[in-house]
Amino acid sequence: MYCFGIDVGGTSIKCGLFSENGALEDKWEIPTRTEEKGEHILPDIAEAIQKKMQEKNLKKEEIKGVGIGLPGPVTDQGEILCAVNLYWGRKNVEEELTRLTGLPSKAGNDANVAALGEVWKGAAEGHENVLMVTLGTGVGGGIILNGRIHTGVHGAAGEIGHANVNPHETESCNCGNKGCLEQVASATGIARLARQELAAGQDESVLRGLEDVTAKDVFDAYKQGDKTAAKVVDTFARYLSMGLSSFVSVLDPDVILIGGGVSRAGQVLIDCVEKYYRQYAFPSAKDTPIILASLGNDAGIYGAARLVIQNT
Repeated sequence: MYCFGIDVGGTSIKCGLFSENGALEDKWEIPTRTEEKGEHILPDIAEAIQKKMQEKNLKKEEIKGVGIGLPGPVTDQGEILCAVNLYWGRKNVEEELTRLTGLPSKAGNDANVAALGEVWKGAAEGHENVLMVTLGTGVGGGIILNGRIHTGVHGAAGEIGHANVNPHETESCNCGNKGCLEQVASATGIARLARQELAAGQDESVLRGLEDVTAKDVFDAYKQGDKTAAKVVDTFARYLSMGLSSFVSVLDPDVILIGGGVSRAGQVLIDCVEKYYRQYAFPSAKDTPIILASLGNDAGIYGAARLVIQNT
């Protein structure tokens, strides 16, 4: 038996064909057509699946189903409440995708699905209870309890990026609140912290000569011993650890996974976060391992495939 794992992003849709044991047989991408309120997205996915089935000479009876990860809160009934980057409002993705493909479908939030992928075939393989944080343009989170995604009543479980870590913040987050973790721990948040530090401080820094400072620039400078970068990384690590310690007090997972583009900074990021995490965490959870995710951009398709395997 086979299944498809689909990871929908704002600019591209990653697709994977998997055997039921988790072997990735093929992967490819198609563009995300967001025009006309994203009405082409699911039909395009269905067409891509049908073409791959024809190419591989696969019959519907050989396909267990289609799993799909989406950038927005998804309920247990497969309904996405809102996906701003796709220009979608409320939509029952599972019903529509099943109608278009003739295959069983299962939908989940992209960060939750990525976490499930890491538990199935990635860095958290062998663990049943995992908190995953993805540090990219924003901050996402995924919760796996007893080997399954925990979505919550509104599909919002794991939205660690919108936990309040700074009640004194005056600028608004994209969600409309102020003081969210995303404002200080995402790639854009780290760059924002760097601009603030450069404006306030007088230290010489390699960052001052850059036209547009990025999170990668900050960590590269940090590894070179840059004092300004060190202050920025310290602030980032302190806030991220506050968020992690709060979530761990509720979930008490086996392991904390950190993924997303910012995680490419490597072990140095983990070392900085661990220092503050151990300071803030509940005593019995201070030794919870914090590790880097390993599947990279493929985590979403792995997790989507696992999602449909678990639920069909």
